[in-house]
Amino acid sequence: MGASGWEYVTPYRGSVEESLEALHAQVFDEDFGDDDSYQDVEELWRDVEFMGQEGTHSILDIQRVVRTTAAPSDKNIEDYGTLRPLAQERIVHHFATDRPSPGQFEETLMQARADFGYRPDRAETLLDECRMRWTGLYVLLYTGAEPTHLGIFGFSGD
Repeated sequence: MGASGWEYVTPYRGSVEESLEALHAQVFDEDFGDDDSYQDVEELWRDVEFMGQEGTHSILDIQRVVRTTAAPSDKNIEDYGTLRPLAQERIVHHFATDRPSPGQFEETLMQARADFGYRPDRAETLLDECRMRWTGLYVLLYTGAEPTHLGIFGFSGD
């Protein structure tokens, strides 16, 4: 089926885990709400044949948050299906601030998509930060001094 990139800006609900759980519920409802295949996201995840072979090519392929900014390894099975924070120095690199807004996140993603596959200066875009399939990265986004949203991006598929 190939690799699929996915990106989300979702309300921040006090923790990354709670924000991810709410996003899972929303995307599950959008993608499977009218389908009788699965009653909830947990049942979907228990379908190891589907999830291991095809997946959803969405945030539903990500099951848990990890706190490390260390790059995941395709040699470590525990790294698959994880969402990790983008390192602080990389946030500053891409956004010129340590507290990007939702608008800055969306603008940076739009530029990264436009530059995809064509970077004569070989500079990395935000999307280049996620190098391993079946994983994702998140950035806490701010409105003023308050965290209000979570920016999430990653890839599923081979």
